Amino acid sequence: MTALTTEEKWKAVVGCDHSYDGRFFYGVKTTGIFCRPSCKSKEPKRSNVEFFDEIKDAYAYGLRPCKRCRPDLKEFCPVLDIIEKIKEIFDAHFADKDRLTAEVKKLGISQNHCIHLFRQQFQMTPVEYMNKLRVEQAKQMLVSTELTIVHIALACGFRSLSTFYECFKKYVGFPPKKYREQSSAHS
Repeated sequence: MTALTTEEKWKAVVGCDHSYDGRFFYGVKTTGIFCRPSCKSKEPKRSNVEFFDEIKDAYAYGLRPCKRCRPDLKEFCPVLDIIEKIKEIFDAHFADKDRLTAEVKKLGISQNHCIHLFRQQFQMTPVEYMNKLRVEQAKQMLVSTELTIVHIALACGFRSLSTFYECFKKYVGFPPKKYREQSSAHS
């Protein structure tokens, strides 16, 4: 691979060109940060930019890695990070709609984008995923507690008894009362 000229490097930075990632890094003296050529940060002043062929050279210059493009990582895929955070929020707060909404809002993405990313990664909508989690929790509660079915439905995050019955039957194959009876008969 031939060495890149300073002009080629600058054009790659201005164009946020992914094809140059890993071939060089650029640092901005005024911010003390170094980036990948594809970084979507604000275009720096040319006079404030230094180019580095290796990451160790950027560190030696006294720069720290950009938090947006993460040049310190071999691979960085922010979309996968967001999807993982979305899933963690769903796993932790599926039964608490208000907390769930607040936590997702902190991610700074729209509800439609959240749904799109989740469906793309897991081939189901967030609602379908959370209903599966709710039904799994309901199954455990039906077997391990004496709570009424209404209380279990509400504790699992269902807003109505009809939705609970519909989802339970869809994922388990029969209604919650029958599941409880069969489970206690096998104990």
